[in-house]
Amino acid sequence: MVAARPLIGYLSSMRIIRFIPEGTSHPLHGVELDNGMAVPLTGPLFDHPMPSDREPMRIDRILAPISPPAILCIGMNYRAHATEQGLEPPQRPVLFIKNPAAVVGPGEAIVVPQVCQDREQVDFEGELAVVIGRRCRDVRASEAVNHILGYTVANDVSARWWQKSGSGGQFCRGKSFDTFCPLGPAIVTPDELRDPAQLRLQTRVNGETMQDANTEDMIFSVPDLIAFLSQGTTLLPGTVILTGTPSGVGFARKPPVWLQHGDAVEIEIEQIGTLKNRVRFEAP
Repeated sequence: MVAARPLIGYLSSMRIIRFIPEGTSHPLHGVELDNGMAVPLTGPLFDHPMPSDREPMRIDRILAPISPPAILCIGMNYRAHATEQGLEPPQRPVLFIKNPAAVVGPGEAIVVPQVCQDREQVDFEGELAVVIGRRCRDVRASEAVNHILGYTVANDVSARWWQKSGSGGQFCRGKSFDTFCPLGPAIVTPDELRDPAQLRLQTRVNGETMQDANTEDMIFSVPDLIAFLSQGTTLLPGTVILTGTPSGVGFARKPPVWLQHGDAVEIEIEQIGTLKNRVRFEAP
């Protein structure tokens, strides 16, 4: 049994999942164990929850670990990703957003809508995601970790025509179709994860490695991003920050690699886990 320990405030080392226990349909947040079991948390996720004294529950299905109030995304945040596009690294973070309704969990389908099927354009972007744990504004980079609930894996699925041509130059539309933001499998608390700037990230499509990089190639660090995004702006608990994707995305490959019906996409970040989703083209 996991001993009861405070979470937010002390951020005890643990992996937080959102799951449906066997025999129920009600999702719970819990501490993931290593045997297909989880210990439910007591109390709100952002207000000193603790592992309960209940017996561990067998996991039927793991869901996206959070339903975020906002998804803030950073573009062009890896040096090699800028290079593969023939661009200079940005001087300031490039910000866009995704619709929170785009979130899906591990094992759920990335559904390509009919409006994205008239041309090959849907791409993968493996990313480290940061989950804000405490309402904050004007945070110093040196204090940013105190406002982090934890880290998870994200796929910033992108419809490139809509991103670049279909919305007047704004990224949000091509990034926000339903199911275009897989998250999971767990939120790993900061003391469980040694250094977010030293993590290997890999993206595989049908078993073939497309992206293989390290977060040390980031232009703007996680603390710097939180400081930048919170300037004059309140970040609510549960806000998810996608920290950018490394080189190897589909549109930049020669020839380009676009997601197809039936593809299996896996994004693995060491110390966090592997996010797996299949691609399904929406039927007429």
